[in-house]
Amino acid sequence: MTRKTKTPEPRAERGHSRPGKGPHGPVAIVIHPVLRERLRADAGRTATRAPEGALEEAVGLARAIDLNVVEALLAPVSAIRPSTFLGEGKVEEIKTLCEAHEPAVVIFDGALSPVQQRNLERAWGAKVIDRTGLILDIFGARARTREGRLQVELAHLTYQRSRLVRSWTHLERQRGGFGFLGGPGESQIETDRRLISERITKLKRELEEVTRTRTLQRAARKRVPFPVVALVGYTNAGKSTLFNALTSAEVLAKDLLFATLDPTMRALKLPSGRMVILSDTVGFISDLPTQLVAAFRATLEEVLEADLVLHVRDVTHEETAAQKHDVELVLGELGFTGARLDAVIEVENKIDLLPENRRPRRTRPGDDGPAAVSAVTGEGLTELKALLDRRLASAEERMTLVIPPEDGEALAWLHAHAAIHGRKQDKKGATSLDLSMTEAVKARFAARFKGRYLPAPAQPPSREGKKPRRASKA
Repeated sequence: MTRKTKTPEPRAERGHSRPGKGPHGPVAIVIHPVLRERLRADAGRTATRAPEGALEEAVGLARAIDLNVVEALLAPVSAIRPSTFLGEGKVEEIKTLCEAHEPAVVIFDGALSPVQQRNLERAWGAKVIDRTGLILDIFGARARTREGRLQVELAHLTYQRSRLVRSWTHLERQRGGFGFLGGPGESQIETDRRLISERITKLKRELEEVTRTRTLQRAARKRVPFPVVALVGYTNAGKSTLFNALTSAEVLAKDLLFATLDPTMRALKLPSGRMVILSDTVGFISDLPTQLVAAFRATLEEVLEADLVLHVRDVTHEETAAQKHDVELVLGELGFTGARLDAVIEVENKIDLLPENRRPRRTRPGDDGPAAVSAVTGEGLTELKALLDRRLASAEERMTLVIPPEDGEALAWLHAHAAIHGRKQDKKGATSLDLSMTEAVKARFAARFKGRYLPAPAQPPSREGKKPRRASKA
């Protein structure tokens, strides 16, 4: 038997006037296929999470675009059928549910081939979308900036192009050629594929401009320069709430999957006075469509360029370990591997929802993480900022500079761009600063003030007095 889970939202009333529409939004049924161990091994998948947790996540994805989920099912699969993925008995069971609820859409929480999708739509009499299509729909609803809309459209078209197959009979009709209408004998499917390919080419050109713009923006930030700290994590881990708590921003923060899509940056002042740029990024998820990873590469490159990365985790979630694994997989796919992993700091969020005896230990002076925080109550945020200070200071050079009283500009510049640990003033009015600077800041200071005040670089040992080497005989 197909296993079912209860959904907290009320079911649509029978006899409503419009099929697929209920009092709480379009009616949907969610199905999560449970592959047997042998099938998972053949597909190269690992059982990183319980089927019930995966089904709950799929329901959350459906509700993220205001669907009213009336049934959520676990469907064991012992052998994948090329025609319908599920066995004949399961298809009939779900057909009965579709006849009872008349859903607007049936969500299959897995990857369906175009043939399987078409056959299931015919069998159930309802629109069917798989996991990739659902996530693409969510991203399409969330995109706000021009860049975000371009990235989502590119991912959509790349996905749709793979759906154009000969099995769709309405696309097999041939049409005559009249210039822009297509070549002689060009079929509808060929025309659609050509038009999609042309649009994809245009979108890629526009996104190349976005990539160049982002590269210039990153170069400008390096000239300022402020360190960049990027927030990453599983969707709904609380990244935007933490971002708002640290920067006093008003980024949309909801208990909703993929509430944030377009990246946001704000300045953050640390306890030492050091200024950093905090970047809020799109959340990750298991089985993130490859089309999205490719389309959002320009945005996600902000993570690769960051000086530090805060991996925000929801420690109250039952699948927090599996979510951590999924985030690490996406980071690895982006090229965030090897020595770059040293720049990652784990942030264990939502500790206010845990009982006292289960809360992780708060960060102490000298700790390198993980940091235990509550973005809602503010608990642990002071320790997190201090941790950021320590990690950034480890990459800086500490020195003492003496600035004469007549050069107030240099003094003000250092206070604005360097981390000041202490200052003293002598009887003549000169200020002695105990500070830390990155190599980039040091180079800018040297260029702006003609190398004044900086200690002279160490000279290589002199070779005077040494006898010249004799030329070797040929």
